[in-house]
Amino acid sequence: MINKHTCQNGVRIVLEQIPSVRSVAIGIWIGTGSRNENPETNGVSHFLEHMFFKGTTTKSAKEIAESFDSIGGQVNAFTSKEYTCYYAKVLDTHSKFALDVLADMFFNSTFVDEELTKERNVVLEEIKMYEDTPDDIVHDLLSQAVYGNHPLGYPILGTEQTLNTFTGQSLKDYIHQRYIPENVVISIAGNVPEAFIYEVEKYFGSYEGGNQETIENPPVFHANRKSKKKDTEQAHLCIGFEGLKVGHEDVYSLITLNNILGGSMSSRLFQDVREQRGLAYSIFSYHSAYQDSGIVTIYGGTGAKQLNVLFDTIQETLEKLKQDGITEKELTNSKEQLKGGLMLSLESTNSRMSRNGKNELLLKRHRTLDEIIDEIDQVTKTGVDEMARKVFNDHFSVSLVSPDGDLPVNLR
Repeated sequence: MINKHTCQNGVRIVLEQIPSVRSVAIGIWIGTGSRNENPETNGVSHFLEHMFFKGTTTKSAKEIAESFDSIGGQVNAFTSKEYTCYYAKVLDTHSKFALDVLADMFFNSTFVDEELTKERNVVLEEIKMYEDTPDDIVHDLLSQAVYGNHPLGYPILGTEQTLNTFTGQSLKDYIHQRYIPENVVISIAGNVPEAFIYEVEKYFGSYEGGNQETIENPPVFHANRKSKKKDTEQAHLCIGFEGLKVGHEDVYSLITLNNILGGSMSSRLFQDVREQRGLAYSIFSYHSAYQDSGIVTIYGGTGAKQLNVLFDTIQETLEKLKQDGITEKELTNSKEQLKGGLMLSLESTNSRMSRNGKNELLLKRHRTLDEIIDEIDQVTKTGVDEMARKVFNDHFSVSLVSPDGDLPVNLR
């Protein structure tokens, strides 16, 4: 049972009581990420996430870290294209303490120049580390190919150029504009009483934010080709097709299809590319859903001389999938995998907190486990076959990172 409470200022609190565990996960979810930036501010959401750990009016950066270490808890954060999350997982006896520290970080971070300078260098090293990881770069390159100049195509980390422009004041301005109450969800899952909602409300129920500008800027899916020449051992290839937005009524047909295509070791891509032909160690597919768009991505890494064969093999797998459809066995196995993954995730308070936080932030609704299982059970072979023919068409984008940067022959 999920308890939901909306504070008078618009902050939403969702709490799922799980009396059978001894832990509590608390997450502060903010509906802002790299898609809410512009070319000058790209990376500010992620940099701000870092700076919340760098000291408040009452605690230094070290004291924030020690406060969770001293109670055997965990604290962390992450930034995506559409939201940012700060979270902690602690023993149930320390739930109020964890809430107090998270609220202190949220409201009282100081952003002093000394810490800004140090953390700017840390993020620059993160960008360099990322640049040394071609199988990461190729996914961002695909986003740029698909979305072009739209903010969904921006890198979450930003760039060295934008990073150097951020100041304490620009971070505070961004908080004032984007961290407004209507954009904030506090999600709690674990062994806490229902009254814990009112503990949260004491901290978050009365603050005010600025006037957020609502910019209607829906993304358009483009069929582009982007390649990057890099001294790597492998050619890293991504192929992107238009998917579905968050909460789309047919999303479970697409998730089932993706599972069959490249979601597991028994998937068609894994069997065709790795097991049958030995072309790649890593080959998989996944679906990324955004508020008004989605991408189905296929990734494979292989020796540069085998790139053409890898691309052609992937195309053959897709063509066979569209022409012959899936089998009843594949349908059953995929649905059972989805249900199994869902059930297993429910054993983690962190997973439940994340699921509830995202659902409230992006969909403003929560389905029961039985409702989700029923939706998965209602997926049909006809529905999945139609989805395959609809998604895997000729309107696709490709990104490549390889030693020569040359796209597969059949794409040139």
